[in-house]
Amino acid sequence: MEVLKIILKILYYSIDIIIMAYFLYYFVTGLFVFKKSKGKNKIRKYKPTKKMAVLIAARNESSVIGHLLESLNKQDYPKDLYDVFVIPNNCTDNTEEVARSKGAKIINCTVPVKSKGDVLKFTFDFMMNNNPEYEAYCIFDADNIVHPKFLRRMNDALCSGFRVAQCNRDTKNPSDSWVSSCYSLFYLVQNFFFNEARMKMGWSSSINGTGFVISRDVIKERGFSTVTMTEDIEFAAQCALNNERIAYVKEAITYDEQPLSFSASWKQRKRWSVGTIQCMNKYSGKLIKTWLKEGIPQALDMGLFFLAPIIQVITFVVIFMLFVYNLLGLNVSDVIKFAYNNKMMSMALAYICTVATAAFVVMLEKKGFAKTFKGIFTLAIFMVSWIPINIICMVKKDCKWEPIKHDRVVDIDSILNLSLIHI
Repeated sequence: MEVLKIILKILYYSIDIIIMAYFLYYFVTGLFVFKKSKGKNKIRKYKPTKKMAVLIAARNESSVIGHLLESLNKQDYPKDLYDVFVIPNNCTDNTEEVARSKGAKIINCTVPVKSKGDVLKFTFDFMMNNNPEYEAYCIFDADNIVHPKFLRRMNDALCSGFRVAQCNRDTKNPSDSWVSSCYSLFYLVQNFFFNEARMKMGWSSSINGTGFVISRDVIKERGFSTVTMTEDIEFAAQCALNNERIAYVKEAITYDEQPLSFSASWKQRKRWSVGTIQCMNKYSGKLIKTWLKEGIPQALDMGLFFLAPIIQVITFVVIFMLFVYNLLGLNVSDVIKFAYNNKMMSMALAYICTVATAAFVVMLEKKGFAKTFKGIFTLAIFMVSWIPINIICMVKKDCKWEPIKHDRVVDIDSILNLSLIHI
C-alpha cells in the first residue's frame, strides 16, 4: 500500500509540474509585450509598391459582403496595386451578384468544398496559374470590415522582409451580447499577450483565421495544403516547420463579426478545439523535433500551443485526482491542492484576476469600457466553458464543418466614428 501511495504521489506531482511549467511559460512570454520594438522586430513605413490580390471565400454571405467590399474600395492604397476577388462556394443566395455590383472579380470554385481550407487551396492554385502578377495575397472572411490603412500597413510588413503577416483582429459587434463581448476581449488579450509579445521577442505570431497576408513566393515554394478543421493554425504550424516567421501588424485592423448566442459560440469553439487537436496529432511531434534539431523557437511555441486542450483537460483531471486522494487519505501539498481546499476563495480570486486582466488590456489598448463592459465581467465564464468543450472533443474527435450565420450589418464609417483607435 505504501508503494502505491508513493506511485500516486509521483504521478500527481509529475502532472502538477507539467501544468505549472505550461502556465509559467505563457506568463513569462506574455510579459515581453512590454518590451520596446526594435531592429528586425519593428515594421517600418514604406511607399506602396506591392501588388496584392484580396481573396474572399464566401458562402451565402449576401447580407454582409457588400460592406466588406465597400471598405476595401476605400483603402488608402493605390487602386492599380490591388484587386478584390470573391470565391463563392456552395451558395444558394445572390452573394455573387452583390460582389459583382461592388466591383469585385469572381472566381468560380470548381472543386468540392468541405471547409475554408479547400477554397483557399483551390484559389491559390488558380491564382498561381492564371494571375502571376500579384506579389501577395490578403485573405478575409465575408463578414469582415477592413480599416482604410490595412493594405498600406501590410505593404510595410512585406517591404520590411516578412512574407507572412497577421493583422490585428478586432470585433465589429463587441456590445451586441455578452458572448460577442467575450470574443472581442479574447482576441484583444490574445493579440496583446501572444501576438504582440512574440513579435517583440523576434518569434512568430499566429494566424487568427482572417486578415492575414501571404507572399506569392511562399505559395510558389510550398503551396497551400491543409487538411484539418483549422486551416489557419495549421498553416502557421507549416510556417514554423519551415522557419517562416509570421509578423503581427498591429496597425492593420480587421473588424470581424462574432456570434451572439452561447450555442453558436459552442458550435464554433468545438470546431476550433477539434482542429487544434487534429493539428496536435499531426504536427506537435514534428514541431518539437524541429526545435530540438534546428533550434527554431516558433517550432517549440507552436508545438506547445497545440497542447492547450490537453492541458485544460489534465487540469480538470488533477482536480478529480485530489477528490480521490482525499477519499484515500493520501496527502499532497501544492498550489492546486490549496486552491482545491479553498474553493470559494480560489474561484473568487481567479474571477477577479480575469476581470482585472481584461480591464487592464482594455485600458492599455484604449478600447473603451462601454463597448466591453459585458465581456469584462463574463470572460471568466466564457473561458471556463472551454473545458467541457475540450473534454467532449477529446472523446469525440469528428466534427462536421458548419458555417456560422453572419447578418450583422455595419459599415466602416460607423466603426471608425465609434473607434478610439486612429492610425
